[in-house]
Amino acid sequence: MNKFARLSLFAAAAIALTACGNKEQAPAGDASAAAAGAESETVVKIGQVSPMTGPIAHLGKDNEFGAKLAIEDLNAEGVEIGGKKVKFELVSEDDQADPKIGTQVAQRLVDAGVVGVVGHLNSGTTIPASKIYSDAGIPQISPSATNPDYTKQGYKTTFRVIANDVQQGKALGEFAVDGLKAKKVAIIDDRTAYGQGLADEFEKAVKGKGSSVVKREFTTNTATDFNAILTSIKSSQPDVIFYGGMDAQAGPLAKQMQRLGIKAKLMGGDGWQTPEFVKLAGEASEGQYASSCGVPRDKMPGFAAFNDKFKAKFNTEVQIYAPYEYDAVRVLVDAMKRAGSTDPKAYLPEVGKTNYTGVTGQIAFDDKGDIKDGAVTVYQVKGGKWEVVSTVGGPAAAAAPASAAN
Repeated sequence: MNKFARLSLFAAAAIALTACGNKEQAPAGDASAAAAGAESETVVKIGQVSPMTGPIAHLGKDNEFGAKLAIEDLNAEGVEIGGKKVKFELVSEDDQADPKIGTQVAQRLVDAGVVGVVGHLNSGTTIPASKIYSDAGIPQISPSATNPDYTKQGYKTTFRVIANDVQQGKALGEFAVDGLKAKKVAIIDDRTAYGQGLADEFEKAVKGKGSSVVKREFTTNTATDFNAILTSIKSSQPDVIFYGGMDAQAGPLAKQMQRLGIKAKLMGGDGWQTPEFVKLAGEASEGQYASSCGVPRDKMPGFAAFNDKFKAKFNTEVQIYAPYEYDAVRVLVDAMKRAGSTDPKAYLPEVGKTNYTGVTGQIAFDDKGDIKDGAVTVYQVKGGKWEVVSTVGGPAAAAAPASAAN
């Protein structure tokens, strides 16, 4: 091989090696950039608990959908906390509306490293789970638990974005006497922390207004046959029958009242002021009354935009608590922003200082963690739909829609 041939071969080899080196280095550079991007984004876990199986699974899924929408919106906004970009992740658990399972999933969320919890739906699961979150120092905001005992325990971690049953029971009891002119009232409850607690407050209000409770009966939160109870009540000829419980029982109860020829009006709380009650009760739902903790949807500053997003995303109607669940997630994150930290120890004090305009209205908490100026609205079924009768309490609705729902 002559001198020029050898030089040509060496040059070709050098070019080939350089090219190979370039091919290997480019992906490595890209991977480093991707890794750096991933490291700069902090993953923050927020827990959500509701009954997503069982007779009130439709309410539990409603709550979960509200939380999912909030997480999706927050991630789209590119939230930064303490100078770091944050990606939120929802960790959702099913407590089956069972207090024992409620504590189990609460511990599971703590072990999973969530920095805050939205839930639980039922008072009966929210109250026992609250001790676990308190022991772990994790803020808990319920969008739906109304039993006053939840925030009476003295935990610094417990909050709710909805009026409690002292307010709701009082509004319902006074409406029964003043609005419906009821002189005789019968009461049934499902023996849960929610149903019995609300029924107790309703009874206090009715008696406080001078009317009498002629019967007080109870059932369970899984019953569907109320004929024996209703037959016993019928002989007392009440003007109003109050049911403290959920829509899965209130629907069949209304139907059985109609079959037995009971003329009394049926009344209840937010547990069955739902589209599902109307569906379950059918024509027996017509004319019945129930309340919801909050202002009517057309008075909520951000509901219209929220509702459009909700229906487009999940192809279903809002049941009750999804807007409150959405707001509860946003309130946690708002506190993190103000604290400049996602560490529960750092941002927990900021939750209590909340002054936030959400989908449902203005949110601020008292020293127990209850929402200030909680509203209660009474509804009646007319033409197969719930229509507003009256609203008690609540701050003035904000004029502009909440930024969270834009």
